Amino acid sequence: MSACASGAEALALGQDLIRGGRADVEACLHPFTLAAFAQMKDLSTRSADPEAVSRPFDAGRSGFVMGEGAGMMVLECAGFARARGARAYGTLAGSAVSSSADHITASDPRGQALAMELALRDAGLTPADIGVVHAHATSTESGDLAEAEAIGRVIGSHAAVTATKSMTGHMLGTSGTIGAMAALLALEDGTLPATRNLDVLDPRVELDVVRGEPRTGRWSAALANAFGFGGHNVSLVFTR
Repeated sequence: MSACASGAEALALGQDLIRGGRADVEACLHPFTLAAFAQMKDLSTRSADPEAVSRPFDAGRSGFVMGEGAGMMVLECAGFARARGARAYGTLAGSAVSSSADHITASDPRGQALAMELALRDAGLTPADIGVVHAHATSTESGDLAEAEAIGRVIGSHAAVTATKSMTGHMLGTSGTIGAMAALLALEDGTLPATRNLDVLDPRVELDVVRGEPRTGRWSAALANAFGFGGHNVSLVFTR
């Protein structure tokens, strides 16, 4: 928000918090933040087996697990990338943003479906072109169902779906970047990671969710979803 000084100002504010004894480190993993999400009934209450708590699309899911992380992607036009000899991982062929404006926390499959439809249109592709979907899938009861409904409505059940939050937890703001990376690398490497802890697929999820072992294949296009509280919906379409 402070133009060219934004990054430096963030460091200065962080220093002020630490120097004043109000923080030891800046991170989302803090009792106050966890308490807020717990109050909203979004955090999992399953604690007996910590590594198995995050379980997107599983019939026994009970909420998400907060995580920390970062991701960086370089986006540039193809001509510029070739001129500097860059290694291209793929193409961001289409994108779309929609606003559900429906509920402060609940997911709305209508707004999510709209984002996916517009992203496909922007990429000039059809649902049949999409071979891979990286789902936002946080492991909440209602959120996973809403997204599964939206994916089924727009893409159908032919695409291989994965949810890497089963491994990383929900990294909040950086989740969209990590999801985009997973979708992009699946196209380049021909390998889609399996969704961990998916023991019993929720029967209401009528999708081909990859579980057990990674899925290998040769896909030409992938879609990555990122949905935020307040009805912020973003869908990205990548091609080889």
